Amino acid sequence: MGLLPEDKHYFVDNSPLSHAKNLRGKLLLIHGTGDDNVHYNNAEQMINELVKYNKPFQLMSYPNRSHSINEGEGTSRHLATTFTKFLQENCPPGGR
Repeated sequence: MGLLPEDKHYFVDNSPLSHAKNLRGKLLLIHGTGDDNVHYNNAEQMINELVKYNKPFQLMSYPNRSHSINEGEGTSRHLATTFTKFLQENCPPGGR
């Protein structure tokens, strides 16, 4: 995408924050608060944009979990259950 600051527009144009206002459908936002790759502040910025544009979403935060969200007893199972339930409820099989 280039280098900052001269190519800043590529970073801004391709940021999910720039597209929050156009969101259609359902969104499940999952984030580990201990992620050192995508900092939790990034999720908070996205949440603020979704609220700003009145976009409904569901949020699941995993305290002190890293980017892979696999630390802690039961975490992997809970994560799989969470996104499976979301898909079953919001993304029915078959064409539209």
